[in-house]
Amino acid sequence: MLKKETLSFIKDVAENNNREWFAANKEVYENAKANVLELVASIIPELAKADPMLSAEMDPKKCLLRIYRDVRFSKNKDPYKNNFGIWFSTKKGGNEPGYYLHIQPGKSFIAGGYWMPDAPHLKLIRQEIDYNIGDFKEIINNAAFKKNFKLGFDNALKNAPKGYDPADPNIEFLKLKSFEATTKIEDEEFLKPNLVNKLISSFKTVQPLVAFLRNAIEQ
Repeated sequence: MLKKETLSFIKDVAENNNREWFAANKEVYENAKANVLELVASIIPELAKADPMLSAEMDPKKCLLRIYRDVRFSKNKDPYKNNFGIWFSTKKGGNEPGYYLHIQPGKSFIAGGYWMPDAPHLKLIRQEIDYNIGDFKEIINNAAFKKNFKLGFDNALKNAPKGYDPADPNIEFLKLKSFEATTKIEDEEFLKPNLVNKLISSFKTVQPLVAFLRNAIEQ
C-alpha cells in the first residue's frame, strides 16, 4: 500500500509546479518515489503470474515513468507531472500492449491495452479485429470486463479507415486509433493492505484484451 504522504506529495506538486519548490522538497519526492517503487516491486511477481509473457524479474525502476515533463513542444510549461505513472510490458520503453497504473489523487485509474499504436501496428490490430470480431467482442462483453472497465473511444477516426466499409456493423471498433480499457481507483484504496490484490484482480480482468492486441501485432 501507499503512504498518505505519497498522495499528499502529488497534490503538492500540482499546487506548486515549479523548480524552486521541487528543489526545496527533493527529499519528500525521493521518499514518495521510494514508496511507489515498493508498490511496483510488490506488483511485478504477482502480475507475472497472471500474465506469463511478463518477467517476474522486471526492474521496478524501469516500470516507473519519469516525473519530469518534456515541455519542448507543449504549451503547458509545468516542469513536473502531477502523477506517478507505472507501465508494465514485455519491452523496456517499447510501444506495445501492456498495463498501466496512474496515481493522481481524485483521478487515479488502472488501464490495459495499447495506447496510440504506430501505423504498422494499428493496421495489424484492425485486421485482427476485422478477422476475429467474435473473439474481440467476447473479451469486451465479458461480464467482469463490462462491470469494471470501459473501452475508450475518444481516440477514433470520424470516418471509416481506408479499406473498410462505413456500413460495417463493427466499424466503431475499426475506427479506433487507440485500444485501452480503463477503470477508476479511489484514493482510499491505495492506503489499504489489500491494494496489490485489488490491482492484480483488475489486471487479470483486462489481460485478455492485452493478449488479443499482442497476438495481432506478433503475427
